[in-house]
Amino acid sequence: MASRKWTQTSRVREGRPFPLGATWDGLGVNFALYSRHATRVELCLFDARNREVERIVLPEYTNEIWHGYLPDVRPGQRYGYRVHGPYAPEEGHRFNPNKLLLDPYAKQIVGELKWAPHLFGYTLGHRDGDLSFDRRDSASYMPRCAVIDPAFSWGVERAPATPWDRTVIYEAHVRGLTMQHPDVPQAERGTFSALRHDAVVDHLSHLGVTAIELLPVHAYVDDQQLLRAAATLPVAGHRGRVQADGRAAAQCRHRSDPGRGLQPHRRRQ
Repeated sequence: MASRKWTQTSRVREGRPFPLGATWDGLGVNFALYSRHATRVELCLFDARNREVERIVLPEYTNEIWHGYLPDVRPGQRYGYRVHGPYAPEEGHRFNPNKLLLDPYAKQIVGELKWAPHLFGYTLGHRDGDLSFDRRDSASYMPRCAVIDPAFSWGVERAPATPWDRTVIYEAHVRGLTMQHPDVPQAERGTFSALRHDAVVDHLSHLGVTAIELLPVHAYVDDQQLLRAAATLPVAGHRGRVQADGRAAAQCRHRSDPGRGLQPHRRRQ
């Protein structure tokens, strides 16, 4: 089956190698991705229905960073990468442009990974094992990155500026803190929204807590082997989550509405 020929319609400029990730500056978006051994990097753009609509070759390479600037892209744009380079597993190189890749510096990840043989760079069950090369497209099973607008107006709100000698920091897990709280609406339990509920804030204030520190909230995927094991565990939902997905993006499962971008929560105390 012949591969599709992509026509580039978006304007693209050289952009900058820093900062890494997708950066909206109010006029357009700069994309920057590190890869020392890549020979070409394609930026893949997706529509709201997660259909791939365009592939754009990043035009510049500076200090091992591939970059380009798209003046027509806006916050909300979904994207991913396909990276070309040597496929030499014995040398540690497994470049495979058939596989859609997430931006390790993405600030928002939309959707969930669906485990499937298409995700692997090699063909499962092949006689050459993990030295084989898989040509199937993985995009249907991958989440997407999304461009965000980092601007947020706090209005009249100000940081509490609590003196260090009066500071009490409470470390908590987003889900664990509110999942069984009787006064939090069922639909919000275990989410970021639940943390701002009056019952939760009042409880923490009663304890004398002045600041809350959340356990890691970055995006992750459930390990395939642990998902299989979880099906046999007596406690529902007891799964191991060990694979980092994006350390600059929050876990979408912690949002009350996973389909929307994460918005800052605020409340003055």
